[in-house]
Amino acid sequence: MAKKKQLLHLVFGGELESLDGVTFKDLTHLDIVGIFPDYASAQKAWKAKAQATVDNAHMRYFVVHLHRLLDPDHPGQS
Repeated sequence: MAKKKQLLHLVFGGELESLDGVTFKDLTHLDIVGIFPDYASAQKAWKAKAQATVDNAHMRYFVVHLHRLLDPDHPGQS
């Protein structure tokens, strides 16, 4: 059986300066949630963090498709 290709995803977040941009208020306080082997597990971690910080409108979490940065010529999914 062929081994499934890793499609690494980074989940991180922090408090934004304003609601209409993606400039972080303080880079020293970014929350690096982790690196995940697939989009499904990254989305699960993202959702948990986003829900936990729902009371702060300026907190935002993101999923970064690391596999696209590491291998931009590969047409990987998600």
